[in-house]
Parts: sequence; C-alpha cells; structure tokens
Amino acid sequence: MEDNKPEEQSSESSAEGQESTQESNTTETNTSEENKDIEENKKEPFKIKFPSFKLNLSKIKNIYETQYKKLLILPISLLLIAILLIGFSVATTGDFIQRDVSLKGGVTVTIPSTQQIDISQLKNAISQKFPQNDISTKSLSKFGSQVGVIVEADITQAEVNNLIEEIGEALNLKLTTIDYSIQIVGSSLGASFFKEIVVALLIAFLLMALVVFIYFRTIIPSAAVVLAVFSDILITLAIVNLLGLRISSAGIAAFLMLIGYSVDTNILLSTRVLKRKEGTENERFYGALKTGLMMSSTTLIAVTTALIFTQSEIIKQIMIILLIGLLIDLINTWIQNVAILRLYLARKARKAMGDVPT
Repeated sequence: MEDNKPEEQSSESSAEGQESTQESNTTETNTSEENKDIEENKKEPFKIKFPSFKLNLSKIKNIYETQYKKLLILPISLLLIAILLIGFSVATTGDFIQRDVSLKGGVTVTIPSTQQIDISQLKNAISQKFPQNDISTKSLSKFGSQVGVIVEADITQAEVNNLIEEIGEALNLKLTTIDYSIQIVGSSLGASFFKEIVVALLIAFLLMALVVFIYFRTIIPSAAVVLAVFSDILITLAIVNLLGLRISSAGIAAFLMLIGYSVDTNILLSTRVLKRKEGTENERFYGALKTGLMMSSTTLIAVTTALIFTQSEIIKQIMIILLIGLLIDLINTWIQNVAILRLYLARKARKAMGDVPT
C-alpha cells in the first residue's frame, strides 16, 4: 500500500502539469490572437467598406450597338422640349432670345470704382425705380479684383439723367460726368443690327448645309449632319434662355463658332463610316467615336479653362455658350447621328439583298 502512494502522487502531479500546460497554451493562444487583433487595428484603424459595383462595359456596348432606335428618344425629346421653350419665349416676350442693350437699344453706364459693390443689390435698387425696364449689372474686374461696374438699361435717352441719379443713390455717391462713361444705342439701330446678325447666321447655316449635301451626295447622311447642327443650336439656345443670359453680338458669334464645331464632328463621323471601307462597320463607328471624343475633350478643357480664368464678360458669354453647345453636340453626334447612320446602312444592306424594293 505504501508503494502505491508515490505512484498516485506522481500521476496526480503529471495530470496537474498537463492541465497547467494546457491552460498556459490556451492563455498564450488568446494572447497571440489579441495581439494580432491589436496589430490589425493599428494597421487599418479607419477601414470603411463601401458597396462594390462593377461597370459592365460589354452591356453598355451591347445597348449602344443594338438599342440605337430607343436611344434616339433622348436627342429627339431634347429637340422637342427646346422648340417648346423657344416657342413659349416668343409667345410671352415677342423674341426668341433675351437680347442685351447692344442688340435692342438702350443705355450702358460704366462706373470705375475702387470700393467693392454688390451688383445684385445695385440691380434691385435700380429695378425698383424702373420696374417696366430690363436692368442688368455687371462687374468690371482686373486681376481678380473689382474695379468698377456696368449698368445696362433699355431706357430712352430722355431718362438717362434719372438713371444716373438712381445709380448714385444706390452707391451713396455724387456722380459727376467725370465719374462715369455712357454709351447710348438707339432702339432702331439695335434692332437693325440684330436683324443683320440673324440673317448672317441663317446664311452661314444654309451654306453649311449646301456644302454637306454636295460632299456626301446622299440625302439621309447629309440630312443627319444638318439635323445634328440644327439641334445643337436650338437646344443650346433654349438652355441659354433658361439660364437668363442676355445675348450680345459676342453671343451670336459664339453660335457661329458652334456651327463650325458641330459640322466638324458630324462630318468626321459620316466620313469615317461611309467613305472608308477598311474594317467592319462597328470598327469604323468606334474609330470615329475615339477620335471625336478626343477632339471634344481637348476643346472642353480649353473652354472650361478660359471660362474659369477670364475676367471679360464678353469672353465669359462666348465660353458659356460654347460649353453648353459642345456638351449637347456629344448627344446629337454620337447618339442621334450614329443611330440615323445605322438605320441608313441597315436599309442599304437590305436593299442590296433584294428585301427592300428600289
């Protein structure tokens, strides 16, 4: 019996040792896991998981190639809305654009000033005294600092003195003839000048259409180019009216520039697809798209840069019109014109197969 006691004690001690070893291993494991968690938290303390999404370019490409008839709804809808908005403007104001003083006649007063002037507050103050007239105010800037203001009003020459007095009261200044410069454009002269500019714009558009028809010698592709340019002008004009911009002679020049740019992109597309024979039809479409988007991107960057950094109101108006027109041209060229050309080529292919009567 005495000999069995040491064995029992040794077995108990070995069991206790195993338990202590297991406990120490468990403790070490928990400690190591805690250390790993701490290290991971240190490495990524502000990790935020956003929902993942994938842009399925093949699906977009498939829609662009097969659903071009449905995509035509967008440019056609924009054109119809633009026509309605311009028609509403003619019905309510009697004019299809909002003209400034240089195109409808009135008075332009330029006032140099070193103090900062709130042009919106100045406009409200003058408009209260001339509620029946169109008043606009602009800021004159140099190197980013205001150096004066311009006040335009469609008033008669007899009301000029009253306008000067109201401007002085609004600015808390006693204006003398040396404190401002004034320019008066008669209403008949402004209307005549505006008529001549519109006629010049229409002639430029008609000559452009004639050159396009002579170049392609087919009705549908030529009409698609002319329709795209026409849509660019009308939709841009409607957006300009919605923004409340008063168009000057510089704005009309911007529309002339827009005609030239729209023709470039649409002729690029039609020439690549119809005149060239290498590659498949889709390859020619995508080749024109790649070149056209590169042209549009570089032009948009240049226009946006000029719009941000220029201090001239005239240049700003030109750049705003061009920026709107270039964005609209992307839709009318690469959706509308592409869809029309695809329909034309499909009909031409069926006609060659004998499915369509000549």
